[in-house]
Amino acid sequence: MNALLDRAPVLVGVGEITQRTKDPAQALEPLALMEAALRAADEDAGGGLLAQLDSLDVVAEYSWPYPDAPGQLCERLRIRPARRAYGEVGGESPVRFIHEAALRIARGETTVAAVVGAEANYAVAAAEKAQATLPWSPRDPAAKLVRGVDYLNPLAVRLGVASPATVYPFYENAATVAWGQTPRQALDESGRLWASCSAVAAANPHAWQREALTADQVTTPMPGNRRVAWPYTVRMVANPLVNQGAAVLLMSRGRARQLGIPDERLVFVVCGAAAKEPADYLLRDQYERSHAQEAVLEDVLGQVGGIGTFRQVELYSCFPIVPKMARRTLALPAAATVTSTGGLSFFGAPLNNYMTHACAALVRGLRGQHGAVALLYGQGGYLTSHHAIVLASAPPPTSMLDDEYSVQGDADARRGGVPPLALDHTGTATVETHTVLYGRDGAPTHGVVILRTPAGGRLLARVDPREHDTLAALTDLDRTPIGRPGIVTRAEDGTPHWSIDP
Repeated sequence: MNALLDRAPVLVGVGEITQRTKDPAQALEPLALMEAALRAADEDAGGGLLAQLDSLDVVAEYSWPYPDAPGQLCERLRIRPARRAYGEVGGESPVRFIHEAALRIARGETTVAAVVGAEANYAVAAAEKAQATLPWSPRDPAAKLVRGVDYLNPLAVRLGVASPATVYPFYENAATVAWGQTPRQALDESGRLWASCSAVAAANPHAWQREALTADQVTTPMPGNRRVAWPYTVRMVANPLVNQGAAVLLMSRGRARQLGIPDERLVFVVCGAAAKEPADYLLRDQYERSHAQEAVLEDVLGQVGGIGTFRQVELYSCFPIVPKMARRTLALPAAATVTSTGGLSFFGAPLNNYMTHACAALVRGLRGQHGAVALLYGQGGYLTSHHAIVLASAPPPTSMLDDEYSVQGDADARRGGVPPLALDHTGTATVETHTVLYGRDGAPTHGVVILRTPAGGRLLARVDPREHDTLAALTDLDRTPIGRPGIVTRAEDGTPHWSIDP
């Protein structure tokens, strides 16, 4: 038992940096933010660990892409880990990197591991606006900043529903009906949830925005809080305009004890699970739930049943629908706090790296607590990739880490039949789900509806902003348009248009 316990992976150091300047002469580039976060994590662990690193994962970075971020970071730190990797895009990726580092440590393949990432979108956007030059390391001129949308249906791209802010509303509006809510009740739930996130951010010194907001301040359109995509306002979506970095350090419990790190500073990585949805959201069976999310969360719930309940949770919070769905699967009350960090709208959304910050917050909250257990759940894409791990202040009675942590088979078994695409359909079609997109002036640019044909097919169509009755129906707070019939016609360019039956 002692030998097994000595191999148990533990988080020993966490570090964060938030730099609010947009002055080109002072703003730190992402590599410098990563270096600062790693040095802070090293100091948090007692110092001297960076030279011992033999595994380094760098979270995929967007704001200032480098030719070789892991290699350049190692040069800055003057270290030479045997394993260094640059991650794939995905909001859940830090959770995966931490989980896989823990597994390597448990197998004896890694001694000291680090996961680190950073973004400087705030400084980059400000410099571009001012046409100023940032005195940073050269960018990679050939970098493909994000994975393209070639995996989405071209019609979705043409209609403007190919970004997270425009796709998540499809789930928000469909789930509202499945939960028996009116749109107004669903918006009220989102507002209260996001207000609680802002309160957590207000108390977090690393948060970008430290102002506790009311539910009305979150959901009501006003100057600085325009609508983005129905029903979301600016304050209900992730804020990527931040300069933030975070890092975590892991090793085995036995190694930590050899180095004299006190037991009360150790946080154990207990177990985890992962699964995915089809990448193209038009090829999913429905928009009321995520089978992959449910399979992942139910699996970790089952695994921790013998060691206690979650004292803290971090439910990924890019848009309200994600934690709203997750808390229902976890049977958490509506008033539950779903973040230890503050959420991506208020803490800040350093793109793929938010969950590294969330892990740091959970570690600080678990230290010194007796028998405390926490959940770290991240997701990426359009409710596409899901990964959760369980952290604890004490080791479980027996090792629960499993190299085969995918629950993809379970997720796939839950999936129903996928409606065949009927993109050439004209005539009668009913609303499966919907959103309305808005310009920077707050006026609607157009609506987008996912429709079902009488034969059971699925198609996507545009709603013209001059279709006032149809837009009014799509944004009615007291009556959902889902299930309502209308007519699909074709514009001269072939774009499908939909208008509601009077």
